[in-house]
Amino acid sequence: MKPMMQILSDLTPLERAVCSRGYDRAANYLCEILPFRVISVPGSCEHNGWLIPPSWDVEEARIVKDSRTVYDGTAHPLGVIGLCKSFSGIVSLEELRRHLYYDHRYDDSIPFHYRQFFRSWSRDWGFCLPKRIFDQLDPGDYEVVIRTTEAPGNLKILEYTHQGSLDLTIVLGGNLDHAGVANDGLAGCVVGLEVLRRLQGRKTKFSYRLVLSPGIIGSELYLAGLSESERSRILEGIFLEMLGSTAPLAVQESRHSMVSSFHALKSSLDRLGLSYRTGPFESIIINDEYIWENYGIPMLSFSRFPYPVYHSSRDNMEIIKEASLNEAVDALLGAIDWLEASPLVIKEFKGNICLSNPQYDLYVDYGQIALGDVLTDQRKRLRLLMDFVPSLDRPVSVRAIADHVRLDEKETLEYLRRWEAKGLIALH
Repeated sequence: MKPMMQILSDLTPLERAVCSRGYDRAANYLCEILPFRVISVPGSCEHNGWLIPPSWDVEEARIVKDSRTVYDGTAHPLGVIGLCKSFSGIVSLEELRRHLYYDHRYDDSIPFHYRQFFRSWSRDWGFCLPKRIFDQLDPGDYEVVIRTTEAPGNLKILEYTHQGSLDLTIVLGGNLDHAGVANDGLAGCVVGLEVLRRLQGRKTKFSYRLVLSPGIIGSELYLAGLSESERSRILEGIFLEMLGSTAPLAVQESRHSMVSSFHALKSSLDRLGLSYRTGPFESIIINDEYIWENYGIPMLSFSRFPYPVYHSSRDNMEIIKEASLNEAVDALLGAIDWLEASPLVIKEFKGNICLSNPQYDLYVDYGQIALGDVLTDQRKRLRLLMDFVPSLDRPVSVRAIADHVRLDEKETLEYLRRWEAKGLIALH
């Protein structure tokens, strides 16, 4: 397989708009590395108000004054606004400026203007350019030429599954669009690609799936296209974002209170001695995670966000470090090892069990404080474990439960085996 840095170098310059020749080239390139299943959603598909934008490519985009091109919008994939309309005409400087966008943070940077991809029914023309060029525009009239080609679009989603012995899947997700940038989206895709490549030939308990798609709309249409039973087999996931820069690592939690991958990833990062921060859902970043969560699938975020050149042309290969990519891959593989090593707890009952009943004999007596009973910390934690098991709403690893109640893993497993012996849970 090609090294991660080579893949990034090859794909970063492509104009990977949601439906475009550049996106198709990127998809075809990746299919030569892993045998992805390509899901093509036709442009006629409409779901919950989501409309697939047309296939769109920029052929020509120039701002001309006095027969001299002052800006060529095709020099960088971000040079015209996303889904820009074709336009040709003479405009005043005042009118031209209403159609120009620049990055307020840097004089030499081109911003990423993406909003029209989600509003394809209401579009305008415009350029994205460095602020220094905007500031140097002289008064007078300008010739504007923007020529694009459009056709009904097919939104493409790449899916690759490493099959495990259990019919339960953990997803790694990434965004393959975001034209002309290296870290935002693409670096996460490359990390996921490397992780799945290294799993090839390995026997695993869980199935692991890599899903690469255009941001937001791709995840929505992917999940909407799955049957209810297919979605129910997806246990949880980790969205991979912006993992190539030297910005600090961050692990964002799911909305769900108990997700095995969260404990696994933290444990792996700790073992590797990598610094990172954690935060609750939406506290660090918000991207496709909320789409998956709204389908009932817990989705962490593993990222190096924020970073200074986000959504700009300065997000290029110069900020990508191979060591950063390798750290992310090692952390994810370590998390997979953690998940594979721990039994999975599946609840087999509903409601609440009278655990003091001799039929079960699983009650951890809290004691009577007024009579002077003193609970040890260990017994308090065992009691927390007892109270926690009935609340399980999805399969969870023993290690994650032990971490959650701060009890030794061996003791946690011994107590849970008593539940299993009574037919209340299954341990896989």
